[in-house]
Amino acid sequence: MENRHQHRHTRRTRALAVGAAFALVAPLAACGSNDEGGVPTLNYYQFPVENMQTVVDQCNTEAAGKYKIDYQVLPRTADDQRVQMVRRLAAKDSGMDILGMDVTWTQEFASAKWIREFPEAQAAEVRNGTLEGPLASGEYNGKLYAAPNNTNVQLLWYRKDLVPTPPKTWDEMIQQSQQLKAQGKTPYRILTMGAQYEGLVVLFNTLVASAGGHVVSEDGKTAIMDAGTVKALEVMKKLATSGVTSPSFSNMIEDDVRLAYQDNGGAFELNWPYVWASMTGDAPDIAKNTAWAPYPAIDASTPAVTTIGGSNMAVSSYSKHPDLAFDAIRCLRGPQSQLTLAVKAGQAPSIEAVYSDPQMDKAYPMKAVLLDELKKSAPRPRTPAYQNLSTVVAAQLSPPASIDPLKTAASLRRAIQDAIDSKGVLP
Repeated sequence: MENRHQHRHTRRTRALAVGAAFALVAPLAACGSNDEGGVPTLNYYQFPVENMQTVVDQCNTEAAGKYKIDYQVLPRTADDQRVQMVRRLAAKDSGMDILGMDVTWTQEFASAKWIREFPEAQAAEVRNGTLEGPLASGEYNGKLYAAPNNTNVQLLWYRKDLVPTPPKTWDEMIQQSQQLKAQGKTPYRILTMGAQYEGLVVLFNTLVASAGGHVVSEDGKTAIMDAGTVKALEVMKKLATSGVTSPSFSNMIEDDVRLAYQDNGGAFELNWPYVWASMTGDAPDIAKNTAWAPYPAIDASTPAVTTIGGSNMAVSSYSKHPDLAFDAIRCLRGPQSQLTLAVKAGQAPSIEAVYSDPQMDKAYPMKAVLLDELKKSAPRPRTPAYQNLSTVVAAQLSPPASIDPLKTAASLRRAIQDAIDSKGVLP
């Protein structure tokens, strides 16, 4: 299963995606909370997930007629999903009950009062056993507004036939890649996402967090460009000008990176764990020579802090059946449901205990590294203006080779503050 961020397209493809979104708005708008035979219908809006209908069917059976969950499939791109939700929520559409949200939307939706705070009992149940990183993505002003469903962080994937010992830092990785190139060995490249979209923001945020830096203040109201941010920009510049990235680096999204590595195009890949299932199925010869390791650090003495991904579930403020919706979420994101989607759809669980299930051994052979990374992961900047912030950051950092660390940091500070304050025209 692809990570949520794989579904974010570059700006050049958004026009086509928006057209597709408009085509889907009309039929979905007709799906109201129509109760069938006295059984309340709960409309669950979420991006496409393989085997999600299996989970919905299981939860409907468990509900035993108390309610019926209808799975309403949104478009694939996160931008288009958000457009549909925002329009309906702004219109106080009562036909939306349960919302499958990107982890970056909680602050925006909660501050706009579009989603309900979890009641105390349900919030306590969600917090019990959920990993801290995913849990934080569902909170706003210290209160729980969304329950983590699945989660994710990027790992380092490398060719063990070419690289006997995985690099611990970015400098080591770049040096190893350059040595392979100098020796005439192929593949030698470092593959990761560099296009002007959310994936570039994730790379930047991970490097900033790994350097101990900050993009915005704790309250999300002030842009901060400290020494850690400058160091992150220096690493991005070094990577982009090292001579060991793909010629298409500044245009690559997750799937481009996945396919390039599977096509024997790289010695290193920085990407989400979904690539393993894809590799074992589509490129078994590459997979047998591939291993995984923690994301490279900036300094060998300090482990990397990777940016957390995934999705959350929330209850619309305009749902006619909020109590039932909270009850349905308990099943939809419960341990059995998360195990089902981990094994059958490649979605990493947000409940720690699920990783101990024997079925996870085959589906997630990298689960020990993944779980360790998740426990020290970093959120993206917590601000209701995150969508604006993400847009301006991606624009400022693209193409990565043009970064001038000090100047870019100063420009980012101004652009991010304007985004937080909703000033100016966004690129």
